[in-house]
Amino acid sequence: MSAIVNAVLPLFALIFLGYAGARRSLFGPAAVDSLNKFVVWMALPALLFQAMAQINLDDLNQPGFVIAFIVATTAVFLISCILDRHRKRRLADISLEGLAASYANAGFMGIPLVLILWGESALPPAIIITLLTACGLFAWSIVLIELDLQASPNPFRTLYKVGKSLLRNPLVVAPVLGFFLALGGVELPWAVLQFTDLLGSAASPCALITIGLFLAQSQPSSQHGPVWRIVGLKLVLHPLLTAVLVYIVFDMPRLWADTAVLLSALPVGTGPFMLATLYHRDASISSRAILISTVLSLVSVSLLVTLL
Repeated sequence: MSAIVNAVLPLFALIFLGYAGARRSLFGPAAVDSLNKFVVWMALPALLFQAMAQINLDDLNQPGFVIAFIVATTAVFLISCILDRHRKRRLADISLEGLAASYANAGFMGIPLVLILWGESALPPAIIITLLTACGLFAWSIVLIELDLQASPNPFRTLYKVGKSLLRNPLVVAPVLGFFLALGGVELPWAVLQFTDLLGSAASPCALITIGLFLAQSQPSSQHGPVWRIVGLKLVLHPLLTAVLVYIVFDMPRLWADTAVLLSALPVGTGPFMLATLYHRDASISSRAILISTVLSLVSVSLLVTLL
């Protein structure tokens, strides 16, 4: 239990700092938008670029592990979208809720947690899941959002506008550039690593403080159904599907399977909130899903760790 508390407590502390700062009027109404833009356009791209540029390609030689996590995550995403159809909402909003239901807080909470439980031997699978979540799932959601917001009667013009927007989006360009550097065996100079370290380390704290600011400034949401649906899909269905795939369908080392299940059971990460704010969509659902799932994960993840 202490390992879970150690991993979760910093999340609450940073959200509370943002909440308290807004309540004390230390930050104005524009702080949410400004801080979020800093995270999306500067800090998070630096973090993703460095992570992809330093990835060990040999660690990716676990096809069963990668396929299992992608299939489970995609299934949760699609199930959330299907359950959301009756509300007749735009694809961008449906995609954001699907992202929230399948976006685990693998980087900020998952990596410290597996290090506490299993040591550095669990680091490669944890990093792969973090990259699949923060890069692959993130990029897919951005594509769907852009397809909706850039839609026009001419499909070719829509594709042109989406492609142009994606090429200007640092959350897509940065990890792709980093991956090609890793593919070419290019090592980042020390000065570049220092720069991306300093900038990238600000991503998670600023994102969590931004959530606290938003919660303090926003009105209580009446959409309790979608919030609890996201929480249920994230904390229950996601790890359940992953467990079936890694223990029964695919063959992989036990430590890799355990890591996949544990990281799938983590609460909602900050990514959906950041995208909702960036694209000026309703961020109240994702912010509350992050808060509630993080609180409940103290119990659910503790039980899972005991089972593992």
